[in-house]
Amino acid sequence: MSAPYARTVMTGKDPARGGAGPGAAGSPDGGSPDGGSPDGGSPDGGSPDGGSPDGGSPDGGSSDGGSPAGPGMRADGHRRALAAAGLGAACISASAVLIKLAGTGTATAAFYRCFLALPALAVLAVAEQRRRGPRRPRARAGAFAAGVFLAVDLVLWNHAIADVGAGVATVLGNLQVLFVTGVAWLVLRERPDRRFLLALPVVMTGVVLVSGLAGAGTGGSHPLGGIVYGAGTSLAYTAFLLILRQTSVGTPHVAGPLADATAGAALGSLLLGLAFGGLQLDVPWHSLRWLLVVSVTSQTLGWLLITSSLPGLPAAVSSLLLLLQPVAAMGLAAVVLGERPSLPQAAGAVLVCGGVLAATRTTGRRPQPDRQAPAGA
Repeated sequence: MSAPYARTVMTGKDPARGGAGPGAAGSPDGGSPDGGSPDGGSPDGGSPDGGSPDGGSPDGGSSDGGSPAGPGMRADGHRRALAAAGLGAACISASAVLIKLAGTGTATAAFYRCFLALPALAVLAVAEQRRRGPRRPRARAGAFAAGVFLAVDLVLWNHAIADVGAGVATVLGNLQVLFVTGVAWLVLRERPDRRFLLALPVVMTGVVLVSGLAGAGTGGSHPLGGIVYGAGTSLAYTAFLLILRQTSVGTPHVAGPLADATAGAALGSLLLGLAFGGLQLDVPWHSLRWLLVVSVTSQTLGWLLITSSLPGLPAAVSSLLLLLQPVAAMGLAAVVLGERPSLPQAAGAVLVCGGVLAATRTTGRRPQPDRQAPAGA
């Protein structure tokens, strides 16, 4: 957690969510989740504003104590991070359609998409460790904990849909962008650009429209409980994103943090599925093959791209880019499933894309802390 339309596509009118992870629903699989150390610092030694523990800059500065990169190199690094995050969001948005084709329940899809991705991620992580050295145990534990939050996000999202319907739950589940922005500002001291703040309500309006909520009833029977579950979904996804980001800051490793987070999500989904029901281990080949595609396109390729971009982007911008998932999922569902978007949904897609474009174009550098560190610190 979690993407609006992506989640709606996965669930349809069924109370059980059919997606998992940040790509399945934009919590969304979308989805859904990283809250660094209590003081905002990186669990592996990185500074809270994204600085490298060895003095390097994640957006292009020298990591060996040399002179920092110039503005041109930093701008290039920022553009590369934006491109990686955008492509990653497109990859994980496909999981909504793929999971619907698989026809399994939420717990089953969540477990298998992570479990099937582990072998490839483990091989990549081992190769990465041989080239770049081992990661700190604290960083590995943090990434694993991030995955557990993702599993929690998926379970809460499922309950939110049952209680308030897919439309309202979609909006509630994507409040993560507000929580991430607030935590990044207050705790990590990443002050968002003013135009980012102006673009944010435009994007959230687009999310409401894309979710299909406009002009439709909630379809839920327990509004209060659904609101609690939906807010919990956003909080869990916020924790996933921030913890994963903090464990990736100050280190060149990408596959390692993602492999640990995926292992945590797989174990969390397994335990929660066994505890609350809905987990089906005996999956027919027709469903398993689609889940295998999800594990490759979303959990492996998509999240490798997103994980690689997290240290080079402000936390608020990263979370905002993930709201492109519902738009991409809506287009893919129209092509593959023949689900034509309504006029309000199309208008919402325009608002989301326009708002994200405006926010990313006006946030051309990492935000500076509210207070500058003293010289020589």
